[in-house]
Amino acid sequence: MRKQVLDTSSTLIKDLIKTLASSRVAMAGSVISGVVLPVLVISAILDMKGGAENPYFGFLIYMVMGPIFMAGLATAVIGVLFFKDKEAIGLFTLEYIKDQLSMPGRFTRVRKLIYLSSFLMALTTLVVLVVSVSGYKYTETVSFCGQFCHVVMEPEYITHQNSPHSRVSCVECHIDENAGLFTKAKVSGIKQIFSTLFNSFDRPLKTPIKSLRPNRNVCEKCHRPEMFHGAKLYLKDSYLPDEKNTVVRTVLLMKVGSGGYRTGAAQGIHWHVSPNHHVYFQSSDDGDSITKVKLIDHDGSEIIFSSTGDYTSPKGPASEDFRLMDCLDCHNRPTHIFLAPEEAIDQKMIEGLISSELPFIKRQAVEALRLEYSSQTEALKAIAVRIESWYRDNEPRVYQLQWEQLSRAIAGIGRAYSENVFPEMNVDWGTYGSTLGHRQGGGCFRCHEGNHRTEAGRVIPNGCDLCHVVLADHEKDPAIMNLLYGDKGVK
Repeated sequence: MRKQVLDTSSTLIKDLIKTLASSRVAMAGSVISGVVLPVLVISAILDMKGGAENPYFGFLIYMVMGPIFMAGLATAVIGVLFFKDKEAIGLFTLEYIKDQLSMPGRFTRVRKLIYLSSFLMALTTLVVLVVSVSGYKYTETVSFCGQFCHVVMEPEYITHQNSPHSRVSCVECHIDENAGLFTKAKVSGIKQIFSTLFNSFDRPLKTPIKSLRPNRNVCEKCHRPEMFHGAKLYLKDSYLPDEKNTVVRTVLLMKVGSGGYRTGAAQGIHWHVSPNHHVYFQSSDDGDSITKVKLIDHDGSEIIFSSTGDYTSPKGPASEDFRLMDCLDCHNRPTHIFLAPEEAIDQKMIEGLISSELPFIKRQAVEALRLEYSSQTEALKAIAVRIESWYRDNEPRVYQLQWEQLSRAIAGIGRAYSENVFPEMNVDWGTYGSTLGHRQGGGCFRCHEGNHRTEAGRVIPNGCDLCHVVLADHEKDPAIMNLLYGDKGVK
């Protein structure tokens, strides 16, 4: 019995091969699919188990081998159906199957043929589904978004890895669940792929990319506005560019406030996104300059503030150039954060990568970072030579006795540069500014600078105490630290 089954299966396989071989097109497609299939399956299993970290490995599997396998299958089917004579194609027709079933002794063979065909179809469908789903998921990974187009997306990828949202994938913010916005984002992605292939992308990339701009609903998946209330203590250490790299501290009581969800009237910073009133504004394309603000208050009254003397109100609640204020209008860089040279060095000193025991290290580091370099490779070499030469010539004792600290500091300065400046993309210090606060100018002062007023003369207030109480401003050993941390303060 077993021998009979094997003989029948062998005959069916031979018939299948004979059918495919009778068409050159079908044979070509079969060979392609047959060669690619085992490599594709093994590679997909390795990728699913995390056996390869290279972003191009996933691209090779899902964007190259997967389509080649499916193209081979399609070629085989087309060859069998359209590039064979009528007698050969009869094997796949309903009439042929009916004829075979009516002949004595043929039923078993046809049944085996149906089983074999069903098995092959199921296996093919499974492989195609796995490759398709895995390929779709691959295109939504941080690796694909940030590392595949290495030069183009390197600034965004590096800053993402160093941000508070480093564990949040790109698509969770940039691709909305709304079908229209989802499609718009995917179409934008296809355009970006072609601009990369033809080297026609902007240097630096122009932001914001409207099709990938997160909306308020995306932010509020994690950050619940109804839970914003009260005040938040903000402490920041920085270092002076003096011999001792003196530590100075800024302490602010931030009036986070609320949108009026659970605490009565809206107040503080998050007054701007209260559901009880709506703030619309008119701005330049990059959002750096706001010319007109419209406030629709809780009672439905409308107030226009303008810095140009134009108090006309656009028709409708919002338009392309006059829209409702949301999270991203202040938090424009919650993830892709580019620091100023002073901030970048302060951060590395706080992290311990640059020792504050090295005299003048803050000053020398910032001066080295501010120079122009043609590439990151050149920058890292030039920074190392500049810092090492300065200490050898001006602080020989430090150069000899603290070489290990100095070497570590040079590496830290290099990291500060390579995490914020990308010459290949023309991204320099200050290329991408932040509108959070007013440390880099702009920000809050786009509206709260004292020039936006109503036709009756009412001015948008600009007092410092609107958003925060300054408890210490770049002070050495401020008294407030003793109150917060005891007589010893914080070291």
